[in-house]
Formats: sequence, structure tokens, C-alpha cells
Amino acid sequence: MFVSTGAHILHADLDAFYASVEQRDDPRLRGRPVIVGGGVVLAASYEAKARGVRSAMGGRQARRLCPDAIVVPPRMSAYTAASRAVFEIFRRTTPLVEGLSVDEAFLDVGGLRRLVGPPADIATTLRREIRDEVGLPITVGVARTKFLAKVASGVAKPDGLLVVPPDGEQAFLHPLPVERLWGVGPVTAAKLRERRIRTVGEVARLGEAALVSLLGAGAGRHLHALAHNRDPRPVQVGRRRGSMGAQHALGGGPHPPDELDAILAGLVDRVTRRMRRAGRGGRTIVLRLRFADYTRATRSRTLPKATDDTRIVLDGVRALLRAALPEIERRGVTLVGVALGNLDDNPVQPPLPFDRDPGADLDAAVDAVRDRFGSDSLTRAVLLGRETGPEMPLLPD
Repeated sequence: MFVSTGAHILHADLDAFYASVEQRDDPRLRGRPVIVGGGVVLAASYEAKARGVRSAMGGRQARRLCPDAIVVPPRMSAYTAASRAVFEIFRRTTPLVEGLSVDEAFLDVGGLRRLVGPPADIATTLRREIRDEVGLPITVGVARTKFLAKVASGVAKPDGLLVVPPDGEQAFLHPLPVERLWGVGPVTAAKLRERRIRTVGEVARLGEAALVSLLGAGAGRHLHALAHNRDPRPVQVGRRRGSMGAQHALGGGPHPPDELDAILAGLVDRVTRRMRRAGRGGRTIVLRLRFADYTRATRSRTLPKATDDTRIVLDGVRALLRAALPEIERRGVTLVGVALGNLDDNPVQPPLPFDRDPGADLDAAVDAVRDRFGSDSLTRAVLLGRETGPEMPLLPD
């Protein structure tokens, strides 16, 4: 089998996906700032991004930054159709496709050089076919590792192509800011910058022992490896997702506990319904939060066995929310999310506690009805009159 050692991994990422679909389908929107979603920004065109608008930003703030923006409602069916068409082209290009989300994927084209041509030419053809057949711009990064291909596509955006040859990896990677390293968020970046470490090259020169001392064993070793472009992961085809989740962005202002509880109930309904549809269960219940200063936090608890039971997951998330309420009240919250991790096939329900809510059997009956007749067939009373946000298009499990 031929194994390429050159730049053979493509990271293909559609540009401002939802907004680009809207501009494709309505010529009046082309070249103009577009915001998808009113109360909370789901996506923004690059014209709107240039004015400071970002995804998950409150609609009022977005319109203050860009008063001439055109706000359009989301059309999830259009985005799903566009994603499927793009992935058909991915798989037509190479059988080695690893989807990351509905708008991005890794492709391994290392075995196609003799049949089709060098990876740079394959990437050029891929971009042209997606533009001609689907009508959307896409950016592609090409490199020897998945990590560097993704960094390259980020640097090349929007609507670009960037190839990082093996002999140019350090020259490309080391001048970049530390935030380009996977796993470096605001907290880690602040720790590094306190030590006057601002670039990837400075991380590489710091040494693994110093990074472990500063950030801990896991993060220190991880960042040291990435700073030297050590990423042995292959492109994985057919890999099932390791977690399933859903999230809801919130507008500005305070959000009382009963509002957050109702939102979590809706999110849990979505997640557990997907789990049952996929025949999977999860052991780790995760609550995700984004605070008003845009920093993020997660809270989790692990069950003895995997479950897809709505009541068990909801009880667990509610306990995590209660523990987080003092911090939420102090810092504000702009996003809440629910996820189930440590997924297993054919979940076995954990033994029920004696103090289980007597409504649990009713929850099970409601789940059965909604699984059979659709999510709109029944609605929780606490969700009546509340905006729960659209269900985002997802890759198949």
C-alpha cells in the first residue's frame, strides 16, 4: 500500500456556511452584511464579521455593530441539503473522508497522487466543483497532519487554499499566535502570555517539562506535541461520534433559574431522542456554560451505566445546574448546552433510585410518543410560549 509522507491531508471548511447558503439563494444578499437568526446570531457573513458580528452574539449587540445588516431567519432544511451535496463531492474525491461537522471534513488524498495528481491540484479541483455544483465558497488547508491542515485552512479563510509543505512546517507554524493551537482558550492563553509566550514557536522552545509545570501534564504534553506538529492521528472513516449534545444561545440580560431549567429540559429532549434513534446511550452527563465574558466552563457527572433515558439525564443536568447557579448569577450566562459522553451501543438503564420522580413513567410514555410521531407531537408545558431555538443540522451518527 502506498503511504504518503508529504502534505496529503486536506481540511475543507465551508465559509460562513449558513450565511453563504442565504447569499447563494437570494442574489440581493450577495456582497451585503447578513445575519442568520434574530435573537441570537447563528451565523454571520464575512461582510458582517468585518464589522465585529460573531456567532452566538446577542441580536441587539449585532445590530448596534452593524445597523445595515440584513437579518434572515434560519432555514435548516436548506443547510442540510447543501451539506449533503458537499459531502457527496468529498466522497467522490476520495473514500477517506472524516466528517467533523456539517460544514467541514478531513480528506486523505495521499494515495491518489499517481491516479489524479498532487494534493494541491486535488484541492483546487475540489474547491471548483463545490463552487460550480453547490454554489458555495470553501477554504482548504493541505498539510502532512490533521492539526496543521486545520490551522492552514483557518489562516487561508475566506475562500482560500493554503498548502504547507513538510519542509516549510515550522516556518509557517511557529510565527502564529498561541491561540492557533488546539486546546488553547482564553484561560490557557492568559497563562502563557503572563510568561510572555505569545507565539507557537515560543511554546516549542519552552520545552515539555516547563509546559507541564505551567499547564499540567495533559495540556503541557499536548501543546508541546502540537507546537512541533506531532499529530499521528489518521483520517478515520466511519468513526462514530464520541458524544452527542445540543446547545442554546441566550440573549443579553439576566436569566432566572426557571428559564434555564426549561431550556435544559428542551435540550435534554433533543439529545436523548437522538440517542435512542442511534441506538446509543451515554455514561457521562455534561452541562456546558458560556458566561457573559465569553469564557466557557463544563460541569459533568458519570453514571455507572450508559443510558438514553430522558428523566435520568434531566435529573443529572438539573443537579449540575443547581451547583452552578451561584457562578451564573455572579457572572451572567450567554449559552447553555447539554451533552452525553462515553457513548455505548445498546444502552442498559441504570437501576432507578427509590426517590425517583413519580412522573418518570409519564416521561417514558412521552418519549415513546415523540419517538414514534415526531418531536412536535407533544410539548412540555414549561416550553409553551418559550423560544427553544432551531435544531441544527447534524452529520449522521
